[in-house]
Amino acid sequence: MSALLTTTMPSMGATIEALKEAGLREQVKVMIGGAPITQDFADKIGADGFARMPAAPRARSRDC
Repeated sequence: MSALLTTTMPSMGATIEALKEAGLREQVKVMIGGAPITQDFADKIGADGFARMPAAPRARSRDC
């Protein structure tokens, strides 16, 4: 998922929670990024990966 504004960041955590509630969280990897996103925020919401650059999550997904 990508966030361009801080106002969209809470929906990222809500999406991860929805995946948990649906019993799908363990079946998918959640990679996040965007201008306002930090590694700390990714850790806080339980994302599997974080990247600043758009192409980086694809490369990092192989490591998850």
